[in-house]
Amino acid sequence: MNKPELQMTFTPNTIEHLGVRMYSTLPPVIAELVANSRDADASEVYITLDDNGSKEIMVSDNGHGMSFSDINDKFLRIGRNRRVAESNEETSGGRKIIGKKGLGKLSFFGIAHEIEVTTVKKKKKNSFLMKWDNILSETDPDKQKNYNPEIIDFDIDVDQDSGTIVILRDIKRASDFNSESLADSLSKFFIMDSGFKIYIKHNSDDFILINNEQKYNQIIKEVEWTIPEDLRLDSDYEHKLVVRGHLIAAEKPIPPSTNMKGITLFSRKKLVNLPEYFSDSTSSHFFTYLTGWLEVDFIDDLGEDVIGTNRQSLNWDYPELIELRSYLQKMLRWLEGDWRAKRALIKQEKLEESTGLKIGEWREHIPKEINDNLESIINALVKDSEISNEKASNSLKGLQRIIKPYPFFHWRNLHQSLHDLTFPYYKSGDYYTAVYQGIIKYKNDVKNKTGSSLTDRNLLENIFSLSNPVLSVTKKFKKPDGNDFENDTINNVKEGHRGLVIAMWQAFRCPLSHEAVEDLRQSGLYSEQDCLDALGLLSHLFRRLDNSELS
Repeated sequence: MNKPELQMTFTPNTIEHLGVRMYSTLPPVIAELVANSRDADASEVYITLDDNGSKEIMVSDNGHGMSFSDINDKFLRIGRNRRVAESNEETSGGRKIIGKKGLGKLSFFGIAHEIEVTTVKKKKKNSFLMKWDNILSETDPDKQKNYNPEIIDFDIDVDQDSGTIVILRDIKRASDFNSESLADSLSKFFIMDSGFKIYIKHNSDDFILINNEQKYNQIIKEVEWTIPEDLRLDSDYEHKLVVRGHLIAAEKPIPPSTNMKGITLFSRKKLVNLPEYFSDSTSSHFFTYLTGWLEVDFIDDLGEDVIGTNRQSLNWDYPELIELRSYLQKMLRWLEGDWRAKRALIKQEKLEESTGLKIGEWREHIPKEINDNLESIINALVKDSEISNEKASNSLKGLQRIIKPYPFFHWRNLHQSLHDLTFPYYKSGDYYTAVYQGIIKYKNDVKNKTGSSLTDRNLLENIFSLSNPVLSVTKKFKKPDGNDFENDTINNVKEGHRGLVIAMWQAFRCPLSHEAVEDLRQSGLYSEQDCLDALGLLSHLFRRLDNSELS
């Protein structure tokens, strides 16, 4: 039997351009290895970063593995289109195949100069070694050549059913072996699901399970949308129901350093377009807050090859993608409007919580002419993201102190005892009773201050008689020079005050002798304005009573 041989045919420039130059950092290289594991129907992938000695990366999976002929005919064939070669878009396990151009395997050489692959299929183990220096030994970079990887194991019987291990050694590029940081980066390359789990660890640390939430662990979420369920966009775009994903508006502008500003597109669970806004105009404030991901699996089914070689950008010049871009632009415009409305409600809730003020209830009891002028101020405080919550809260508190519910009542600056007594009646619209209760209290306060045994109108007429009053409402008042007012002035004040007291009694107490209070309340005879005017007069009488002295 002839000695088996592995062979890769290429030009050195192919490795240089499609390996080293396209994959110069750790995350996309590992992402390519993980994508291979997914296409191998693996349910679990384990990534180990080892830098105890020289740096080494090991990626192992429980996929279906490769036979020796698979390695030669499939893995080592540069540019092999698996979907065309196998006339199938799905793996044997029913997954949509990610790999298409047969170039992802070159990503290894973007960071490492030595690659060891160990793979098991149907309990047969094969392993081989590829070295960068040997691959590029040809002096003419454009000359086609064959490269024979070093075979370590050939069809060795093992107890393991299947699986593959790839070890990267001789790592030349400066790569940060931080498992948490790499986990965050890898989470942005894939949409995770329960059937495919990725674990990572550093040296002897415990493995970390990578999940979808890690994509946005630096984002404080404020508004979220599940697409298309939460989208209320009128569109006839044929693929609108299969454009699916999760979008987020952050609480604060997203720092550029996160590289998460914009919407990321995925196809077949893997990144195909880095975050962007699909528009030439990104001046809107909204764009600084938006992130998230959408799945657009149908683009992998297009006849044209619209996905970039490194699966990080789409060719937007194709007609089908022009339509997709137009739809995404319309989606963003709808999202912006919905975001502004929802953000205003969220800010209003926070303001109401911090101020203890229910803005809606407050404004319900403010007259329309005041509310109309208040509208622009409230909108600015609630909707303007440039105004901090603290500043908006303080401003709202100030407004509420100036414009209380039922402002016309409060602006009357009523005598406090009258204010507290009558407000519940005024608030309920019982304007007649509000003043009625006020005049009854006034009569009782007069009785208590004088000790008189008289009642009702007789009491008021006696206490404020013109010839022999019990209480003087002018006695304590003097001219600025200290002299008394003229007698005519005193008599006019006394007569006017007595007339006001009797008029108030006559207008708001006596009608009850002839009519039911409910009829008076509902008749409209005593309107809100009548009530406010009467309470103003009554407040004047209370203050005069406070300053009165026994004659």
